[in-house]
Amino acid sequence: MSLSPSSLVLGLLLAGLLPFALMLLTSFVKIAVVLSLVRSALGASQVPPSGVITGLALALSLCVMYPVAAEVGSRLQADWPALSEGPTEHSLAALARAAEPLEEFLQRHTRPEHLLRIQRLVGGDAGPSWRALVPAFVIGQLHDAFRLGFAIFLPFLVLDMLVANVLLSLGMHMLSPAGVALPFKLLLFALADGWTLLAENLLGQFQAGGGPWS
Repeated sequence: MSLSPSSLVLGLLLAGLLPFALMLLTSFVKIAVVLSLVRSALGASQVPPSGVITGLALALSLCVMYPVAAEVGSRLQADWPALSEGPTEHSLAALARAAEPLEEFLQRHTRPEHLLRIQRLVGGDAGPSWRALVPAFVIGQLHDAFRLGFAIFLPFLVLDMLVANVLLSLGMHMLSPAGVALPFKLLLFALADGWTLLAENLLGQFQAGGGPWS
């Protein structure tokens, strides 16, 4: 089916905004931040590499967002004749219908207090709008990610303090406590199957609408 020039321009514009949408309108923000905080808690600044962290966050985000994306895709396919006409009243209404599953996802994982405060800043009393919902969702995801990071940091911080006290009592002032503690932290994380446990909890929070750390 041929597309009108205006539809083609609109499609190119949406394609250019796709990377930002993947970051801000999905679970990617929370997952990527949590995984980065785990790496910092371990004390291995370059292990895993940033590309691996980003790839794992993207893979987990695809698992979370697949049902939403499938519903959006089915609605776009159903309303394709209207969308191919270009930016008309019917096509805009079709886009709004297709975006409803994504809007429901954002509202389900946005804290009401964050949405209310952002809504007050942007103005309007006719219910949540996209310009208030998106920043409130991202802020909420960062809030939850930092809470998770705090819980993850605590056991590693205790281990660092224990190693530092042992080295101090033995008079080994020349040894770096962080360097000595790193193998023990890696062993602890591996024995606990930390990556699998972390992935299960992150996916569970989104799929079940909440989790032990939410």
